Amino acid sequence: MLAIQLPEEIEKRLERLAKRTGRTKAYCARHAIIEHLENLEDVEIADKRLKNFQAGKTRAIPLSRLLRKYGVDRENSAAPANRKRRNGSGKV
Repeated sequence: MLAIQLPEEIEKRLERLAKRTGRTKAYCARHAIIEHLENLEDVEIADKRLKNFQAGKTRAIPLSRLLRKYGVDRENSAAPANRKRRNGSGKV
């Protein structure tokens, strides 16, 4: 059990969200906390991996190898650098 006191404006926002979604304030708050914790944990993992990479404890994997491994076609990928630009006439 956790009891927290929120600033009035945050409490109002939470209440409005709960009403709009048909959920309870507790449900909305619980899910917001869970999502935020997961984001913080992801950042922590990323920071640790970056430090290991910078210290030479791990190596980078070339993008081309990952694309081959997962069967990604670079010509048809959604990456902006790989998309062909169209001029105003719709021609490539």
